[in-house]
Amino acid sequence: MFRILLCLILMTATCRTDLVRIPMHHHSPSRRAVRDVDYDYPDNTDGSENVLKKSAVTLKNYRNTEYFGVITIGTPPQEFKVILDTGSANLWVPSSTCNLTTNIACRKHNRYNHSKSSTYQSSEPAAEFSIQYGTGNLTGFYSFDTVRLGTLEAKDQGFAEATHEPSAEFIDGQFDGVLGLGYPSIAVDDITPVFNTLIEQNAVDQPVFAFYLNRDPAAATGGEVTFGGIDSNHYTGSITYLPVNSKGYWQFTMDGVNVGNYPLCENGCEAIADTGTSLITGPKEEITKLHKHLNITDDGSDEYDVDCGIISKLPNIDFILNRTPFTLQPKDYIVYDKETNSCSSGFRGRDRETDRGLLWLLGDVFIGKYYAIFDMKEDRVGFAVSK
Repeated sequence: MFRILLCLILMTATCRTDLVRIPMHHHSPSRRAVRDVDYDYPDNTDGSENVLKKSAVTLKNYRNTEYFGVITIGTPPQEFKVILDTGSANLWVPSSTCNLTTNIACRKHNRYNHSKSSTYQSSEPAAEFSIQYGTGNLTGFYSFDTVRLGTLEAKDQGFAEATHEPSAEFIDGQFDGVLGLGYPSIAVDDITPVFNTLIEQNAVDQPVFAFYLNRDPAAATGGEVTFGGIDSNHYTGSITYLPVNSKGYWQFTMDGVNVGNYPLCENGCEAIADTGTSLITGPKEEITKLHKHLNITDDGSDEYDVDCGIISKLPNIDFILNRTPFTLQPKDYIVYDKETNSCSSGFRGRDRETDRGLLWLLGDVFIGKYYAIFDMKEDRVGFAVSK
């Protein structure tokens, strides 16, 4: 699920003690850029870190709306900034074969040149790639090469070289491409996702990864994604786990949502932990009720501007997960844009229904407050208070 964008990666049988970390950077092309993607695609991680092989990717944060980490592809390595997205399952980066005259997004970003990689393999027969985003089709073709996330290597990894990237969001974004971390069942053309390749190649002790997002856009580090386990330095208290009930997206049942004392999602509803979505989205009818209760109105362009002076007067919002309240204070769900000195709601409504109904997407606004754990061994999602 790639929301355009605001924004979003591993072993032998012997135990290793390093934690692979991918730092995250955060950037926001605009506070209006909420990703809108179609949803119609076909052991113990409790702190035993001294016995687990882990690695991490540091993230960069731009204005709390776009998080990306650095990976490399090929030999010698070619570097790319990618959204690490739990709402999709494919990897794509711009191709050096794109038309620089017509593809402005490609011209402005790093491009993969397979002719300069000794580990590149072509797709035989040549296979075209296409993925539908809310702003149009992104197209290209498949290749295979070594993908590196921190110290980890996914050999012969299938990915797409993008030759056509639609819309201004791709042009304005600081990211080059997207690395999907969803289940293989939602991968376009059944390409094995990068994390699953790392599992198959015994690159990780545990099929677990976790996200820490730093919501301070002025911080040097925007966050971190750890692979092969979790990092207790990034959370406090206990972890609440929820079983994944549809192994495509990281989907689970949410018990309810309370806006102060006003209930939404009263009989339970389906939600997805989505690191590729900047805000929190939900069924349009429910989000309309939420904004009405907060006395926040749409300006007519699906924007919900808020007077920054009233933030302290707004109620807390509780998400009830496995009977446990996860509270967002107004400072958590109201997005402040320092560059424009303006505030807006961190919620958006959506009315596009999937075969599983209308889903809530708990994006960066939620995950910025709560450390998020994605466990493919136990098929569960975990949340704990970030620190």
